Amino acid sequence: MTAQQDQPPTPHRAGSTEADTPGFFSRPSTARILPFATYMAFIAIADLLERLGVTAEQLRWLYPVKTIAVVAVLLAYRRHYSELGWRTLRARHIVQAVLVGIVVLVLWLNLGASWMQVGVSAGYNPTGADGRIDWLLVACRIAGAALVVPVMEELFWRSFLMRWLERHDFLHVYPASVGIKALAVTSILFGIEHNLWLAGIVAGIAYSVVYMRSGNLWSAILAHATTNGLLGVWVVATASWTYW
Repeated sequence: MTAQQDQPPTPHRAGSTEADTPGFFSRPSTARILPFATYMAFIAIADLLERLGVTAEQLRWLYPVKTIAVVAVLLAYRRHYSELGWRTLRARHIVQAVLVGIVVLVLWLNLGASWMQVGVSAGYNPTGADGRIDWLLVACRIAGAALVVPVMEELFWRSFLMRWLERHDFLHVYPASVGIKALAVTSILFGIEHNLWLAGIVAGIAYSVVYMRSGNLWSAILAHATTNGLLGVWVVATASWTYW
């Protein structure tokens, strides 16, 4: 069976196109942009607070707050995410997604040459002034990175932006029909979002291909979650906080 045949039309709600939805906050695009925008807004807030003299230790609890805020937005729009269905997700897609997530992790840890990154990441250090690791913060960080970020980012980068670049009525775009241009643009932008830009581009391509081949966004989410979850375990085990 070909990839195209293996993918039923992306389900959508009647009257859910941009043209049929008058209110900005009711648009399908907004439902996929707003969680990501909320996440980025907190990053901007953290940067501003650091510039105002707030220490990194004082800002450690901003991550759990950011995660809760993103979850709140996702829950508010949960009925809009017609692409979050399991019915086309096969066992082979799950295996492929996990394997891709592991490969991306290995590449992520090895694509760290100076020319492959922009600036130096301060990371997220859950170690307190007493030298002890705050395991509640660690749990919040791993849960956010492995369970929340993949859903939020894949809804934005793959489900929305990649398909929107292909055609503005993105809800009607088959993942497998996305062209090279849309794939390249979203992967590059996804890479630039990260300090390790080259690793980010590679990850963006990998997650996009997984999504396009399976036709189910959960494949990309699972691959992304595998990378982030295992990275979190590695970071804690090696105290390599800059990777966070």
